[in-house]
Amino acid sequence: MKKLTNPDNDAPNLTPIDAELDEQEVTTDEDLGPWSPDFSLNSRREERQLALSILYAFDRFESSVSAEDVVHNFEKSFDLKIPKKSFTYALVRGVTEQTQQLDEQLKPFLKNWRLERLGCCTHLILRLALWELTQPDAIPSIIINEAVELAKTYAEKDAYRFVNGILDEIAKSFFENKTEADSSSPNESKHEK
Repeated sequence: MKKLTNPDNDAPNLTPIDAELDEQEVTTDEDLGPWSPDFSLNSRREERQLALSILYAFDRFESSVSAEDVVHNFEKSFDLKIPKKSFTYALVRGVTEQTQQLDEQLKPFLKNWRLERLGCCTHLILRLALWELTQPDAIPSIIINEAVELAKTYAEKDAYRFVNGILDEIAKSFFENKTEADSSSPNESKHEK
């Protein structure tokens, strides 16, 4: 086989085929963003991002390993310490323990869609947000906004609109059910006197 050489000398031709290869970027710790070794959980948004990443890994293992094992792997791989009392851990534990129930709660809101058709990240973001919405002190507007931001970053193009619409319907449904329950229960303070 003939070796490609530069006609001016006998050295091999090392000119890249594609000019973009010359401009290849080198990744530094600064480029790693939240995954740098100095990562700390400074905000709920960062905790949700980490929880989504852990849930993604858990989902890829098809639930064949425990959530605790996945969290431990993340801690080891990224040199992190995720406290068991942290918001991240609560999200991961809550979603993984209630995956079936959350999916069943989602189904009625997926008009003309099946769960299997949803992109992985879109599905995980919906589960995560739905779990948060079911918590006693949930603030729907914040949860929906955070889920939309996660979808803009991690889900398919324009999935954030879908996520926003589904979660908005769910939140309205929860609010209607809560106000109906509140109005149907007698006010005990009136009956005490």
